[in-house]
Amino acid sequence: MRKKKSAGRRFFTVLIVIILLATAFVFGVSFYVDKTGDDNIVAQVTTQDFDISDSTIRELKAKEPQCIIILGAGVKIDGSPTKMLEDRLEVGTALYKKGAAPKILLSGDNGKIEYNELKAMRRYVKDAGVPDKDIFQDYAGFSTYESMYRAKAVFCVKRAIVVTQKYHESRALYSGEKLGIDVWGVASDQAVYHGQTMRDLREVVARDKDFIKCIYKPEPTFLGEQIPITGEGNI
Repeated sequence: MRKKKSAGRRFFTVLIVIILLATAFVFGVSFYVDKTGDDNIVAQVTTQDFDISDSTIRELKAKEPQCIIILGAGVKIDGSPTKMLEDRLEVGTALYKKGAAPKILLSGDNGKIEYNELKAMRRYVKDAGVPDKDIFQDYAGFSTYESMYRAKAVFCVKRAIVVTQKYHESRALYSGEKLGIDVWGVASDQAVYHGQTMRDLREVVARDKDFIKCIYKPEPTFLGEQIPITGEGNI
């Protein structure tokens, strides 16, 4: 009986140690990705009535980015951008208009006929006055990793400004850098977004996932013919 109890205690002790080590790994990797990506965040927009400073624009222009990558964030049932996506588009368009970079690369999910992030994103930037020749669209940006991989492989991006919310920005910048792009972030946080606590929790796992992907660098779902960002925009 004593041997059984002793064996049972050892089993639970080992199990607890394994759980603690796994937890430490998950949160440790997430922390590493977050802090590494944070180093390349140049500015954070935190109010709806914002004006990106001239000093920020000068700092970005000095890096000679080829484009502003705006990452998708969902659309409503009527096809219009969600609040998160609208805020990203607003900041990205403002950066373009101030001359931070000469092109805009919209990257989102158009994997289904009934779901098209790119249509809403393109309509927004066009309505804001961005000409077709400066708008590039990545229809297969199904994840942050795939968006950054395709930016490099398909659109031949070497240097870019990335616009997304801060909770997500560090992972996007980490992935872009590990995939061979010089990246700088402008975080778009003009509001407190509903469901942010759950997004923060999911982001811990997502950072771990992309950390591993950036080691092995698997190809994205789709690649295809190159569309250099230095040329004319694609429709």
